[in-house]
Amino acid sequence: MIELRISIPEQRLDLLRDGQAVAHYTVSTAANGAGEELGSECTPRGRHRIRARIGAGCPVNTVFIARRPTGEVYTPAMGRAQPERDWILTRILWLCGCEPGFNRFGEVDTMRRYIYIHGVPDEMPMGKPASHGCIRMRNQDIIELFDVVEVGTPVRIDA
Repeated sequence: MIELRISIPEQRLDLLRDGQAVAHYTVSTAANGAGEELGSECTPRGRHRIRARIGAGCPVNTVFIARRPTGEVYTPAMGRAQPERDWILTRILWLCGCEPGFNRFGEVDTMRRYIYIHGVPDEMPMGKPASHGCIRMRNQDIIELFDVVEVGTPVRIDA
């Protein structure tokens, strides 16, 4: 069985197969730290699952808005022109909380908060908190991960 473990303190995502780590990726979680509240821009903790896989077959650096490709392919010039934009690139793994009252339903609903594991521009830093709540990955890493996970894959986020 495949599962994902994300460590907020270590800024790391581990891919586990039958409980054994088979790959490690450096990530970037929320600049605001861990938390579940709607509007907090924090990375939610606890048990989750992948609700949707978005972007299969799209070119590297495909730009997404509201989970839809815009038709743009990110370039560093676009990044310089829009430095404050929260880039969502290449692939999206949309997360859904599994713990009612903690990360599911009401004001703590991970899915309703649109929390993803997604690609970002390669020049963005990894290994330090910087996102608006999502888990950011390098584009090649998210492609590699996307190709081995399925909808329903368990994801645990630890603080």
